[in-house]
Parts: sequence; C-alpha cells; structure tokens
Amino acid sequence: MFGLHYVKFQPNEYVLKFKNGHVVKEGAGISFFYYAPTTSIVVAPIASDDCPFMFEEATADFQSVSIQGQVTYRIVDNKNLIKLLNFTLDVRGWKKSYISDDPEKLPVRISNLVRVMAKKHLEGLKLSDAIRSSETLAKSILEDLRRNEEIQLLGIEIMGLTVLSVLPNKETSRALEAETREKILKMADDAIYERRNASIEQERGVKENEYNTEIAVENKRWQVRETKLNAEQAEMRRQNELKNEQLDAEIKLEEKRKILTALVAENSKAEADAKAYELKAMMNALGGVDIDVIKALTVIGMQPQTLIANAFQNLAGKAERIGQLNITPDLIREMMTP
Repeated sequence: MFGLHYVKFQPNEYVLKFKNGHVVKEGAGISFFYYAPTTSIVVAPIASDDCPFMFEEATADFQSVSIQGQVTYRIVDNKNLIKLLNFTLDVRGWKKSYISDDPEKLPVRISNLVRVMAKKHLEGLKLSDAIRSSETLAKSILEDLRRNEEIQLLGIEIMGLTVLSVLPNKETSRALEAETREKILKMADDAIYERRNASIEQERGVKENEYNTEIAVENKRWQVRETKLNAEQAEMRRQNELKNEQLDAEIKLEEKRKILTALVAENSKAEADAKAYELKAMMNALGGVDIDVIKALTVIGMQPQTLIANAFQNLAGKAERIGQLNITPDLIREMMTP
C-alpha cells in the first residue's frame, strides 16, 4: 500500500538493504518492510551451485575432443561480488527477479575460465593421452581456478570440479575403435599363439623327458653290459691265470717227469749193463761146460710151469719120432700140483 512492501528471504540468501545509497540492513534469511521508491535490495545466493560445461578443444596432434563436466562453487564475499556484478532485485512487483542479467553471467564467466584452462592443458596432450586424462585434467583445472585472480576478485570459492568425459568426434572415435579392435584381435591372436607355443613347449618338454629317460635307461643298460663284460673279462683273466698256473704246474711236473724218466732210463741202462756184464761173465764161465750140465743146472729151482713148458718144448723138437701123445687136463693138473 502506497509503495510499502514486506519481503522475506531464505536462509541461503544474503540480503543487503540499501536506502539513500547506504546499507541499512543486511543478513542471511532476513525479512523486513521497505518503501519501494527509496529502497534497493541486493540479494546474493550463499548456497553452493553447479555450473555445467561442455565445449570442444583441440589436442596437441590437432584432434578435436569434446569435454563435458561441471564445476561447483559458492559466493563467500557478497559485498565484493555486488560491487562487480549487479544482483539488485526488482522491487516494483511481488515476484522476486533481478533487474539485470549479471547473475546469469556469473556461471558463464566461470565456464569460460574452465574452457581457457582446459585448452591450456589439452594443448600439451595427444589424443590418446587426452581421452584418458579426465581425472588429471580435472585436478589441474581445479588448482588453476582456485589460484585464478578473477575468481578471487569475484569472491567465489571453487568447491570442486569434475570432468565427466573427454571424447573425440565420431569419425576419430570409430578410427580409434577400429585401431583398438585390431589391437584386441591381435592380442587374442597372440594369446592363441602363446597358448599353442606353450602347448608345443610342454609337449617338447614331455618328449625331452621321454628321450632323457630313454637315454638314462640306455646308459644304465650300457653300464650293466659294461659291468657284465668287465666281470666276464675279470673271470676270463682269472681263468687264464688259473690255466697258466696249471700249465706252469704241469710244465714243472713234466720237467720233473723228464728228469725222472732220464733217471729211470739211466738206471735201467745201468741195470741192463750190469745184467749184460753178469750174463757175459756167466757165459764166459760156462763157455767150456757141457750143454746137458747147463740144462740140468737150469732145471734146478724152476717152477712147475716152467718145467712143463720146457718139456713140451723138447717134445716139439722130437715130434717126428712121436707116434701118438695123449695129454689130458687131469694130467696137466697133476703136473701143476706141487
């Protein structure tokens, strides 16, 4: 009524009531009556706000990438902010609205600063590195924003910044997908080859083990044969030594027999010589004796068998003069009886 109004603000709104160019009342979430013709009301939000951004920039290898994310901020120095931007409300009506578009320019300014800093960092990255640098890029831009002089002059606190994606254009993306697909296929082929090589290597190891086992078995067999041959050679040497010893013994025995035979022969010769000498002496002694006397002397001391033999010999010498002679076994047995 008559330009007098009542207004109430939320706790997340910081209000400055100006009258005649001076602040007469200020605070967060206050309410008051005001006279519209002489009062100006400045309202700056103190709650945090999100400023989404999306823009395209070029990488170091001149490839276009699209960057999407958001920055979270809040106004901490309201008095300094309202000196640079117009946050005055239109008090002519019941609806709260700003008389200028400066409050809408603030997110645009922040977004432009983010774009400038993103461009600075992307200029040093190649495409393959840029599309994997979301987290690193976000940290770098956040640090630059917090140190930025314009942000500090506006009295704004940057609470956080998130880069949701760094994506190439569709043609480049398809090319990268094709390259990646080829790499994946190559990795699959390499995996198959490695698996085959591993299988071949395992089979080769098994074969080598089999061959090594066969070689070890053959070596053992060779050692057994060598041991048997050595044993046989040792046995043959032992047999030869025994044979040589036996031959040496037989040679020595034969030599002794030779000596014995020579001695026997010498003795026999000596005996024969003695008998010949005795016989010669006897013959010389009997040289003038009658033959009948010699026969009679010979008969003396003879055995019956010898006497019968001499008798038959005499009969045989006179067989032409014997007409008939009967000799029976009884006669011979009687003659042989002593």
